[in-house]
Parts: sequence; C-alpha cells; structure tokens
Amino acid sequence: MGEMTAGGGLLERAGHLEALHRAHATVRDGHGGVLVLLGGEAGGGKTALVRRFRAECRSSRPVLWGGCDPLFTPRPLGPFLEIAQDDHGTIGQLIDRGAKPYDLATGIIRDARENPGLVCVLEDLHWADEATLDVLSLLGRRIGTVPALLIATYRSDEVGRGHPLSRLLGELQGEAIHRMGVEPLSAEAVGALAASHGRDGAALHRATCGNPFFVTEVLARDDGDVPLTVRDAVLARAARLSPEAAVVLDAVSVTPPYAELRLLDVTGGLDEALRSGMLESVPGGVAFRHELARITVEESLAPHRRRELHRGVLRALLAEPEKADPSRLVHHAEAAGDTAVVLAWAPRAAEQAAASGAHREAAAQYARALRFATGLDPAARADLLERRSYECYLTEQTQESIEALQAAIRERRQVGDRIGEGTALSHLSRRLWCGGYTEGTIEAGREALRLLDTPGAGAELAVAYTNQSAVALNIEEYADTMAMGTRAVRLGERHDLPEVVVHSLNNMGTMQLLAGEPEGIGKLERSLALAEREGLEEHVGRAYIHAGWAMTRVRSYHLSSWLDRGVIACADLGLEAWKHYVLAYRARYHLDLGRWEQAVADAEEVLRDAKPVPLLRTLALSVLGLVRARRGDGDPWPALDEALALTVGRVELQYLAPVVTARAEAAWLAGAPVAGEIAATWELASRRGAVWVLGELAWLRRLAGDPSLPETGIKLLEPYACQLAGDVTGAAERWHKRDCGYDAALALAGGPDEASLRAALDGFQRLGARPAAAIVTRRLRSRGVRDIPRGPQRWTRGNPAELTRREVEVLGLVQQGLSNVEIAERLFLSTKTVHHHVSAILRKLGVARRGQAAAEAARRGLTS
Repeated sequence: MGEMTAGGGLLERAGHLEALHRAHATVRDGHGGVLVLLGGEAGGGKTALVRRFRAECRSSRPVLWGGCDPLFTPRPLGPFLEIAQDDHGTIGQLIDRGAKPYDLATGIIRDARENPGLVCVLEDLHWADEATLDVLSLLGRRIGTVPALLIATYRSDEVGRGHPLSRLLGELQGEAIHRMGVEPLSAEAVGALAASHGRDGAALHRATCGNPFFVTEVLARDDGDVPLTVRDAVLARAARLSPEAAVVLDAVSVTPPYAELRLLDVTGGLDEALRSGMLESVPGGVAFRHELARITVEESLAPHRRRELHRGVLRALLAEPEKADPSRLVHHAEAAGDTAVVLAWAPRAAEQAAASGAHREAAAQYARALRFATGLDPAARADLLERRSYECYLTEQTQESIEALQAAIRERRQVGDRIGEGTALSHLSRRLWCGGYTEGTIEAGREALRLLDTPGAGAELAVAYTNQSAVALNIEEYADTMAMGTRAVRLGERHDLPEVVVHSLNNMGTMQLLAGEPEGIGKLERSLALAEREGLEEHVGRAYIHAGWAMTRVRSYHLSSWLDRGVIACADLGLEAWKHYVLAYRARYHLDLGRWEQAVADAEEVLRDAKPVPLLRTLALSVLGLVRARRGDGDPWPALDEALALTVGRVELQYLAPVVTARAEAAWLAGAPVAGEIAATWELASRRGAVWVLGELAWLRRLAGDPSLPETGIKLLEPYACQLAGDVTGAAERWHKRDCGYDAALALAGGPDEASLRAALDGFQRLGARPAAAIVTRRLRSRGVRDIPRGPQRWTRGNPAELTRREVEVLGLVQQGLSNVEIAERLFLSTKTVHHHVSAILRKLGVARRGQAAAEAARRGLTS
C-alpha cells in the first residue's frame, strides 16, 4: 500500500515522479532507453509511486507489469510469467516457447526496436530468481540503445552484500542506468496527514519512522492509538472484519503472490475483505495490497491452521494439474507436509528451473525433494543427489556440490551399483578439482577407472577417460592428457556422447596451446562449436576459460577476442563462476598490454563478486600485485602475500606460475633477491616441460644478475629463447608483435649496450612503469650516460591515461572529427608529429581507431 496522498498527489514523491516522466520522455523522443533501479525499505511507497506513474504516463503501448514471488523457492522467470498472462505479444510467445534468459532478453530488445515506447515494470527483485536477474542483466547492458523504459523495484534493506541482486546492481553502470530511492516521509508530511485524521503527528512519526505503509495502517485504526509495530496495526485492522471475511484473508495470505478465485474454498466474505482495503483485485484473482500485511496475517496463523489452508490450496491445484506451475505447487506441498506430492513435483520444478537457466533455484528444488526422500530407495536418492550436485556445481556452490555427490556415491555403493558408483566418482573428480582438492581429484579419478574398466561400461568408461584427461591437463601432464583424451573421443564418438567429445577436445586443445603448439586452437574451436550446437552450456564456458588460461600463459594475444566474447557468453548463459575465470584471464591480458586501469577493474571485480575459490583469487591478486609493482603506486606485497598463502600445498603450475613470476618480478623491481622466489617452481616447471614458465623464470633470474641456469634439456620458446641467447632486440620485436610492450622493454632492459637500455627506458616511461624505468636509468648512469630523458612530467602522471598536455589537446581535436592535416594546421605542427601523437594516444587508451579513442575520451572525461 504505502500511498500517502495530500490534495490528490503523492506526498514527497513529486521529484521521483518527475524523474520517471523524464526518463519516459527520453525513450519517446528516440534518445535510447533507460533502466530505473528503484530501491527503498519495505512499505516505503515504491509500488504506489510506480502505479501513479503508470496512471499518468502517455504510452503508445500498454505498460507491462510483473512481480517476483515470495515463495520458498522463486518461480523461474516469475515476473515474465505474470506479464505473459496478460500480454500475448512477444513476451507471452517467448514464454510459451520456453525461452531461456538470453532468448527472452533478445526478443524483448527486438520487439522494443521494432515498436518503440516499451514500458516494463519488474517489481520486488529482492525475491527474483536467477533467470530473471539474468534477463535484467542482459537488458541493462544494452538498454542505452533500446527504446524502452524498464523500472525495477527492490527492497534495499533486504539486499545485503551476498545477495544475488547486490552483484547485479554493482554490474549495471552507465548513463542509461538511473538509480532512485524512496526515503521515509518527513515529520512534516506525517504531521500533515495526522492532522487531517485528528492524530498526534509527532507521536505518529516516532512510532512509524515515516514508513508510508505503517502510517497508512495506523491511520486506518478507529481507536486513535498508535501501535508499537506494523504487526499490531495490521492485526488490529483485520480484527474488525467479520469471520467470513477473516477466513478469506487467511486463505489469501498463504497463496503468494495472489490467489485465484478457484483456490478459495470460501468466497462469502470476499466483498467485505476487498472493501476493507486489505485486499485488492488483480488480474487473475485477489491479493493483499501490501506484502507486509500478507506476511503479518500468515504469521499470525496457528501452525495447524496454516497447514490446513495449504492443503486446501494444494487440492485445488492438483484438481487441474495441467495448469499447475510446478514451483508454486511444490511450495504448497511442502507447507502441507505432503511427501508424495513434493517427491513427484519438486524434480519437475527443478528441471523447469534448469531449463530456464535458473540453476540456483534448480539446486534448491532438488534439496527440497531430498528433505522428503528418506523413504526412497538408495538408487532414487542417489539420482536426486547427483542432480543437485550438478546444479550446485553450475552456481559456484562447490562444497555443497561435493557433499551431495559423496552422499550419492555412498548410496550407489550400498546397493552394489559398480557402474553408477564409478560414474559418480568420475564426476566427483571434477568437482574436487574445482574445490582445490588435488589429491582427492586424482584418487577419485583412478578409482572410477578401476570400477568402470569392465564389459558393459562403454559410455561410463568414456566419461572416466575424459575426466582423467582433465585431471592430467590440470597438472599439465602432456602425455596423459593426450592419451586419455584420445581414448575418450574414440569411445564418445562410438557411443554418441557429444559431451565426452566436447570435453576431451577441450582438454587436448588446451594442453597443446600450453605447450606452444598452435594447432591446439583447432581442437578448442571444434569443442566450442559442438558445445554450442548441443546446448552444453557448461562446456561453452569451459572453452572460453581454457582459451584464457592458454593465451595468457604463452601470450598468444591474437586469440584475445575469445576473452570479451567469453565474458558476454558466460553472463548470457548464467555461468557466473565461468565468467569470473574469463575476467581473471582478461585482467592478465590487460596487464600484459599495459592497460593498467582495465586490468585492475577486472581483477577487482573478481575479488569483489566471485566466491572465494583459491585459483580465482590467486589469478586476480597476482594481477593486482603486479600492477602496483610495475606502476610503483602502491604496496604490492599484501596482495602477493595473500596469493602465495593460497598456493600452499598446491602442485599445479596454473596456481603457482602466476604467483611466483609476479613475486619474482616485484622483488627485482624492489631490488630484493629473486632466486628464493623461483627455486621450487623452476623444478616443477622442468618436470612438467612448461617451456613458457621456464623462459619467464629464466629471464627474471638473468635480470636479477643470476646468469647461471640449471640445465633442463628443454628447448625454450620464442621470444625467451631469443633474448636468453643475447638477441634482446630481436626478442623485443617479437614481443611487440604480440602487443606486449612491457615485456619488450623488459627484454631490452637486459641488453648489453646503451641503445637497448635507452629503448627499454622509453618503453617503460611510455607505460608509466616507474620502478623499471628507475632501474634502467641507474644502469645508464653507471655507464656514464647523462642525457637521460626524465619521462612524463607530473601533469602527465596525474592524467587518468597518462596523456601529455599536447596529447590531450590533440585528442580533443580528434573528438571534433579533425584529420591529422587539419590538427597540424590548427596547432602549427607537422603532420608527422601529429601522427606520432595520435599513435601514442591510441596506445595509451588501449584502442585501435580514432573513433574508439574519441568514445573512450568521452567516457573517462579526459578532455574538457
């Protein structure tokens, strides 16, 4: 409710209402779309504000309106299901076809562009399911180019740091995202309302703290008293109803978000309940005017009365099972304590949720079924546990995923199901790896192969082989990765198991890329294409993750398009954990290209939003530490020490190499010993034949003045082979071809002559790498060189992109669309000089074209 009016208008909401109308005008005028995020406490008047806007807005299309459900486990795409009941246009058609979040968002965008002026309200996002948040995320990222107004409301007091909506609110940024909050009413506003009812305004404001809903409930009382709580106010109002109306109120309270008339056993008191203002008519039935009132009435019910009401609703829903929504039906079945119905319908609700991309809700539905599964046979319980484990795995609930699968293995073992146990162990090996349990991973994989290497286990054996191939990949055992993967592909193709083929091709392709074999990308591309064709979402994400891992290891940045594509694809598919891995590798990519700010942004997003997975944190912390070390603008060691602590007990190079190389470089930059940081990882990299890691460690030792390198018998890859052989200029050229300017300067820093050192200094100064520039400067001075460039001036260092004054001036003219010739005439410079300035600007901004530079300058406010 919460609609506080004075003279026909909403009290203290005129500014909010005007802002909504301005946003709508922006859409009507064809200037792009707007997403309004409207937050406030429960009862703060969000719904009243948006309803008033709907009543006043002049839209060429009906305003679409849907709300999220306060069920134990939300319905997948709940608000869009509600919209589809009234709107038989695009959303209704997409919902009928079972569209996933990406398809739904794409369809809405296409519809809005073909028929501009769409206005859509999504209420109560604090209750939103995962798929709904995915749709909003997709729409929010594109809203600036879509002629639509989206209004999303949520209770800000219920969205804590770990809430799924909190992450989304942090991600949605940009000029088209408008954030708005409704504050409690002031003492003056409450006083004016109280006076019109002959009440004490000061006492009313003290008791209600200006909450509009609470104020409304108090003023609705006839006795003139001010209750102490919302509960007291609501129950006092309900107590004035007749027994027949009270029965209706009770029945509606247990059927969120609304009750269809067919679900109400008694309708005799319905008119009275509606006239009282506690209920209202909504499309399809009746509902409480405010959720706080519904909760209050529901919580006031005696346990046996509440269960009786849920049983009545359940009977009515089961009378027409073809119309029943599985999530809603199983909500009432659990509340009614009906084991049979929960076991029959919870798996259906889980499958529906998973098909909609709401994997977190799917996991919750399987957990609900398991709470009622004590009477099931072991095989049936194992099946539910395995399904729950998979959904938890997809939603970063790693420990829950492991525990569910371990319980399933015990059930399989209890009945002597050798093949089922072996299959579950194969999956467990993968889950244990994600949780950082390397020894358990290897043990589970070996036990799975032992159980499954038997006649009749062809398909299951294929799964075991591909999982063992993945284990070998993760510890970078080349021969085992390729051998197990080859067997798995052969069995997978024989038994028509596309998932096995996809997984194995990924394993082998990634291993080849890590080993410096370019043909590995062909296997990875084939794996991705097959995963997309078969709808294997997890493996789509895995392809992007492993491309990021391999390309950042060997600096194959001609593959860099995989990173941006991967972030978008994983977000579209609701694969949050996968997206964070790709972001972590993209952070490293930005670091290697000298894009410090972008590297920090990606790394900090991983640390802020991802679950505390050790590998993710080591990757992100290593990037942060290196950025600070290279720029010299902060202490790198807290981040690098935390990263090192996360590698204790690890035997995988993908954990150790990023941390050790970062710490070794930071030590060199600080003038500290390097060898101690390197020794153990050098030995491990030698055993694994990790040529790139060996090359990087060898060069860091050389820079630190340790020319002696242990013999490994391993041929190093370029550019390291070139620069360790003394050809630092040739190595620098190879680094530049990979767009790795810092590594090129690092190669030249180890050169024997003044020209190499000067070139290194120029490279470091251009990037703002002050500690490395200082080291090279000292080396030049030790040779007697005196005319050493000082690098960027203080004004340049203070610029967000480290542009010089002249570069900012040139960039301003680029934004105006002037050519190099025109800029040269304007600034009295040669055209060649302007060309050099423009090239420097593009490099510092990390863009390839002038138009991109202009857009980046506007986004970051680099020019006046």
